Amino acid sequence: MDSIKPEDRRKSSETFKEFLAQKGLRVTNQRTAIFDAVFNQEDHFTAEDLLDFSREIDRSVSRATVYRTLPILTEGGLVKEIDVGRDYKFYLANRGQKTEQAQVICLDCEKIFEIEAPFMEWYARSVAQKVGLEPVSQRLQVHARCIRLKEGGSCPNRESH
Repeated sequence: MDSIKPEDRRKSSETFKEFLAQKGLRVTNQRTAIFDAVFNQEDHFTAEDLLDFSREIDRSVSRATVYRTLPILTEGGLVKEIDVGRDYKFYLANRGQKTEQAQVICLDCEKIFEIEAPFMEWYARSVAQKVGLEPVSQRLQVHARCIRLKEGGSCPNRESH
C-alpha cells in the first residue's frame, strides 16, 4: 500500500479542519492526534487499534473521542469504513485512490487486501439504471481462505498480523 504524499496529507488535514468547522466542532489536540494516527497507518485498523495509535501521540485521547471522531472522518471522506460482517468495523485512511477498491478478506488471518476494481463504478451504474436508480455507493468483498496455510501449514500474513 502506498504511503500518503506530504501534499495529500496537508490537503486531508485542511479538509478535516474545514469539515469540523462546518459541523461547528473545534479542532482539539485529541482530534488532531486521532487524525495523525489515522494517516500514520499503512494498513486497516479497528477503532480500538486507533485508540492505541492515538494515545502514542497524545496520552489524553479518550475512547469516546475516537468513537465520535471516526464517523466525522468517514463522513468527510477521509477514512473508509469497511464492514466485514463482524461486531466491529475496520477503517482505512483514504489516500486519494482514483479507482474503486474491492476487498479480499482472508478468513484465516482477517487480513484485508485492497484490490483495484475499476469496473465497479460502471457495474453499479449499469445495474442501478436497470431499475431506474442512480448509484450512491458500491462495495465488493471476497471472503477467501489462505492457500499457503491449507497446503503448507503456515500463512505469511498470520505471522505478521
